[in-house]
Amino acid sequence: MIENTVEPVRGRAQERTATGKAARRAAPRGSLGAWDPQARKTSALEIVLGQSKERLPSLAPLRHARMATSPWHYYRGAAAVMAADLATAPNTGLAVQMCGDAHVLNFGLWATPERNLAFDLRDFDETLPGPFEWDVKRLVTSLVVAARLHGRESIGERAVAAALASYRSHMSGFVTASELEIWYDLTHVKRLLDAFTEPDVREAVSRHIDKKSLRSNSRGALHKLTENTVHGPRITESAPFRVHLNAAERSHALSAFEGYRSSLAEHRRHLLDRFDLVDVVRQVVGVGSVGMRVYLFLLEGRRGDDPLFLQLKQAGPSVYEECLGASDLGNHGRRVVVGKQLIQSATDIFVGWTSAKDIHYYGRQFRDMKVIPDSDRLPWILVDFATACGAVLARAHARTGDPAAIASYIGRGKSFDKALRRFAVSYANQNDRDHAELVAAIARGEIQVAATAW
Repeated sequence: MIENTVEPVRGRAQERTATGKAARRAAPRGSLGAWDPQARKTSALEIVLGQSKERLPSLAPLRHARMATSPWHYYRGAAAVMAADLATAPNTGLAVQMCGDAHVLNFGLWATPERNLAFDLRDFDETLPGPFEWDVKRLVTSLVVAARLHGRESIGERAVAAALASYRSHMSGFVTASELEIWYDLTHVKRLLDAFTEPDVREAVSRHIDKKSLRSNSRGALHKLTENTVHGPRITESAPFRVHLNAAERSHALSAFEGYRSSLAEHRRHLLDRFDLVDVVRQVVGVGSVGMRVYLFLLEGRRGDDPLFLQLKQAGPSVYEECLGASDLGNHGRRVVVGKQLIQSATDIFVGWTSAKDIHYYGRQFRDMKVIPDSDRLPWILVDFATACGAVLARAHARTGDPAAIASYIGRGKSFDKALRRFAVSYANQNDRDHAELVAAIARGEIQVAATAW
């Protein structure tokens, strides 16, 4: 088992390279391609249903409905299933701060504190120190599953090859980089666009980014999510996806917000205090997060036309804690925030954490120029996008792990890539079977689902 912390890298390059080669004995590279369904200790369905215990019971049918939509939606919601499966086989022991849910749609663009668009990982609910290859497996399998959604499996396999080649080459480059060079490395939007090989595609992606980033901010959310009342702007309801709170839950949400405020650095609190809180709702987000308490706060600056949307999201234990050990940070909101700050090159100025009535939360800006790929368009840009994802994941791992050891383990040949390509297809097949099991249980009436998933 890996210690649940990432220690700073020490030792000469030769010693660190030897560490990577030694890891091949614990987990031969060829063995990374194996997936044995018989090794499961708990069924996928039991794991999915078991996650409802820490969630709002009324939203469990909505989560199940979203996961049943397709194998791709199931995969996005089944990080806990994959975590349990990854733990059934030997691992390299080469620890990094894992994203924990590095599927392809958890990479995207948003604004740095300097208001530049940067490309990076964007979801850290499951972050925890763990073996580097688990993040890589989560990414490459997602490429196959996403491509299958549109019947383009061959593109998925090309995307896997591109992501692995990019990860390997960038990790090798980080071996000779200084610590500060790795830490300050940032993928600006132009560098992302450079990954797109076809000029027409690059231009289309650029226009899409420009259009979405202009709308994806607090002002855009104000127009889309609010209505004017005699008391000023208020967030519109759209039950069950967005609802106002009863008195008890509103008191809980406000208590959590005050705790979150206290976690911010003094200069950030000063900025936050220049806004007045005007409304709060509970909202439903994503697939895997459905059922967790998520509060959306609308604040207004002194001018009266200066909105700020902040989101507090419940943080439970990482799905990897059962096999890697509990986080030593005490609060799961703090675990998410620290993981985010370790992995991302630039982090939201309003990121913070808190707890209320033993429920942990982390806070951040809502839609701060966020741009992620459209699922329907993804297969047409998947190979180039996967190249960018592989580069970003390598940098994330180099920031918190040992690039010399990881690069040494991977080597210059094809063993690692061949194994991971084999795993991606095998586990995508398992994901298809797990999704079919969920759909069958719903059809038999064993699992309740909401009438409308989206």
